[in-house]
Amino acid sequence: MSPPATDAAFAGIALVLLAGGQSARFGAPKLLATLGGKPLASHAAEMLAALPFTARYAVTGPDVPDLAALGYTCLALSPPGAPQARSLALGVAAARASGARAVLVALADMPLVPSAHIEALMRRFDGDRVATLADGLTMPPALFGKAHFAALTALDGDRGGAARLKGAPTVALDARLALDVDRPEDLARAEALL
Repeated sequence: MSPPATDAAFAGIALVLLAGGQSARFGAPKLLATLGGKPLASHAAEMLAALPFTARYAVTGPDVPDLAALGYTCLALSPPGAPQARSLALGVAAARASGARAVLVALADMPLVPSAHIEALMRRFDGDRVATLADGLTMPPALFGKAHFAALTALDGDRGGAARLKGAPTVALDARLALDVDRPEDLARAEALL
């Protein structure tokens, strides 16, 4: 078992939690759906709020639990339902304006990622970028150094920063813990894994 990342590893790193999706495949506001007795978004938000990031930003849509109560600066996605790249650009721009040296990008609909994985990403981060590897896929949570900020704020479409992660170092995560809740059956799988 690896030692926890030190507070110094988090110095100058801002968290950007993406919580502004449309829930189109879920059929209802998924981030408010109940998982383990609380809203889906609360799982990732609470785990991340307990870590010593320099700043915490949540890019939110209209159907999200109160993340400001957890210490997040909430940035309303405009227009609501805009593509993921717009959410990412908004969060990274706020982090850049705060003087962050890097951002950790996480998704509010990934409720099972453990804090130990975030700490492992921090330990592996060399100032450039590092991503999660699950079931052969490179994905968030991921860290991007400030050299990537301009490109991340210029993205458009629904792919977010995936292209910027090609060739990035990775930290493995059990595919079950990397579950991204997109459909009601994903929520049922998450409930069974809690």
